[in-house]
Amino acid sequence: MKNQSHPPRYAARLNAFKIGANDYWPQKNTVTTADLLSRAATAGLTAADLNFPDHFVDDTPSELSLALQDNGMVLNGVAMRYYTDDRYKLGAFTNPDASVRQAAIDETKRGLDTLGQMGGTLMTLWMGQDGFDYSFQMDYARAWDATLEAMAEVADHNPAIDIALEYKPNEPRAFALMPDAATTLLALSEMNRPNTGVTLDFAHVLYADEMPAYAAALVGRYSRILGVHLNDGYGKWDNGLMVGAVHPIQTVELLVELERAGYDGAIYFDTFPDHSGLDPVAEARTNIEVVERLRGVAARLVSDSELQRAIAKQDAPKAMRLVQATMLP
Repeated sequence: MKNQSHPPRYAARLNAFKIGANDYWPQKNTVTTADLLSRAATAGLTAADLNFPDHFVDDTPSELSLALQDNGMVLNGVAMRYYTDDRYKLGAFTNPDASVRQAAIDETKRGLDTLGQMGGTLMTLWMGQDGFDYSFQMDYARAWDATLEAMAEVADHNPAIDIALEYKPNEPRAFALMPDAATTLLALSEMNRPNTGVTLDFAHVLYADEMPAYAAALVGRYSRILGVHLNDGYGKWDNGLMVGAVHPIQTVELLVELERAGYDGAIYFDTFPDHSGLDPVAEARTNIEVVERLRGVAARLVSDSELQRAIAKQDAPKAMRLVQATMLP
């Protein structure tokens, strides 16, 4: 995002492209990850995040590298998925069973090795199962120590690969161990590994009752913004709506903050057309078009001296007039 003349790489949830699989791939018994990549490319997506181990069940790393190349896409990174294994119901890195915790660490290392084999440098950890549902269910200090020890071991496995923590307040657990920006930054500070940082998911940030641009400013100050997931929602749960559908002004403010921070990574659309059966290609194309428009607005606002003077005075009416005039000329 450092250069507005060159759009960022765009990626999206590959599993969304399974919608309507029978019609899109008639008489095809198994839809592979390579198939999903080929369909995603028709939406104009230029990058991909692969889930480990899910997306490697029917395709080898070399086959997926070739599929990416054939479709004009690059690998943005790999995201670990622990929920496919019932052993992790009580957590992966926080599991009370040391052997299960070690299994999660080992699985993550295999994911890192696969990522390295494909030439990627970004691993995203969303620890959805690492939390609790009841009072007196978890030894909080012990779980915190176990998590940091596991993440440090993972980060040290291959220092050339960045480890991004994606926080979320809850779901599937009632309470996540790392629910917000502040707690995540505290963990990263204590872990003290140079190849770590944060993936900001817009809907998760709203869900955490945070302002996206403020969260980005904090992460940029105390750590690194390694990934950005754009979507939208009503702040009650992880709606995964199209970008700008509910919070266009907050999205623009985040894009302005990312521009100031010099973020030049991919924009990943973590949206859920599956919830209402939308055409995933049309949905992804809409996300790209909307983000391009909002990036144009952000580019004009980031250097607007009058807006900066209004912000310096905390003059909200003046700032809103200037922002709305740019967004709605």
